[in-house]
Amino acid sequence: MKRIAPLLLAGSMLASCTLEPHYVRPAPAVPQTWPVGAAYPPASAASLPSVSYRDVFRDPHLQAIIGRALADNQDLAIAMANVIIARSQYRVQRAQLLPRVDATAGAVETHGKVTTPQPNGTVASPRKTTRSYDADIGFSAFEIDLFGRLRSLSHAAQEQYFASEAGVHAARLTLVAEVADAYLTLATDRSLLTVATETVTSAQRSVDLTQARLSGGVAPRTDLRQAQTVLEQARSDVANLTTIVAQDRNALELLVGAKVADADLPASIESVDGLLGEVPAGLDSRILLRRPDVAQAEYRLRAANAQIGAARANFFPTISLTALAGAASPQLGALFNGRNFNWTVSGGAAQTIFAGGANVANLSQSKGQRDLALAQYQQAIQTAFREVSDALARRGTINDQMAAQNNLVAAANDEYVLADARYKEGIDPFLNSLEAQRTLYAARRTLASTRLIKADNLVTLYRTLGGDELIDGMAAPSVAKR
Repeated sequence: MKRIAPLLLAGSMLASCTLEPHYVRPAPAVPQTWPVGAAYPPASAASLPSVSYRDVFRDPHLQAIIGRALADNQDLAIAMANVIIARSQYRVQRAQLLPRVDATAGAVETHGKVTTPQPNGTVASPRKTTRSYDADIGFSAFEIDLFGRLRSLSHAAQEQYFASEAGVHAARLTLVAEVADAYLTLATDRSLLTVATETVTSAQRSVDLTQARLSGGVAPRTDLRQAQTVLEQARSDVANLTTIVAQDRNALELLVGAKVADADLPASIESVDGLLGEVPAGLDSRILLRRPDVAQAEYRLRAANAQIGAARANFFPTISLTALAGAASPQLGALFNGRNFNWTVSGGAAQTIFAGGANVANLSQSKGQRDLALAQYQQAIQTAFREVSDALARRGTINDQMAAQNNLVAAANDEYVLADARYKEGIDPFLNSLEAQRTLYAARRTLASTRLIKADNLVTLYRTLGGDELIDGMAAPSVAKR
């Protein structure tokens, strides 16, 4: 064993080299700052933000629902299971860098005739019991990673593991955004249902009044039919929105992975509107490099880069070492006597002479996969940049749109009150009141939808900027855990 140890030490020292290309993070193919212009809000001097969902979604019911989703959602459970698989694969691959030491022990007992030649030419065949014992420890075909093949494969498996961890962060971020979107959509549809229900009540009064005027010979039948069109449209909307609200709840509970109590559901979008916080975007677009999906793409790029080192090492000989030490004795008590000890050490080298160009093809494939991962990494950054830019463009104008829509509802409501009063006094025809009622109904519906757009914009900014799932220190973990 004293002779084997120096061989292992020398092999591990020689195995420190690698044929991997030196990794340099590619320059992002996007501008360094966000777009500016009339559609965008004023640039913020804030540093690269990391905002918790609790800072943005301040509704305690929504926070509780998000917390349950993070604990019970099956998509997130799948992502976490993939992390366990990737971590195990990395450990299996890393174990190839070390020899596998096996210990064996055995005992054999034989009973039978033993043929023994005698000096006088006779043969003695007495029956006899023989025993033998052996114990061995050693390893076989341990590859000395002289050219870094195993090290590169281990490095690639490690980067894939990091990528799967970043994938969990991306899944968490997406889940939080989807739960918030589903919650806000349910709130909006409940507001629309309220608007439709109130319009049914208002339209029913108009129908009743018009029916009375028709019966008194004051109004024509056309007025009644016109009033009924608004009533029946509102009734149709109530039936449709009742279904949609139920489906919204089903979608929310699917994301949560459990039943959501009635007390935790939003009453309306108006009740949630004041419970949403701002999301700082900062000035620097380099925050995108810390977004979990972009970080995941970069880890995959690093893994593909490491695979090139393994493909290059295949051009060189594979050197293996086998060592065995043990003892054999016919007596168990004398098994570990020094005179019964024996050892064997052997080494070998294998080099492929002809493989039909397989090694060249494998290297070319590895480089192609690295180029593919590079393109996917740049595409992930560009997609992220556009998502943030689109969200900022919406954010820069949504407050003006909300103010205009509020003014429109106020004006439409006043117009309807005046038109209805003038109709009741017989000053204007019913058509004026009917049009005013339709305008008010549409304006209220649009206001609720605009509130959802504003709320969803904050959700989108939270998701596209990475929220509190930003990945810091891309290079450090790879060096520290390698």
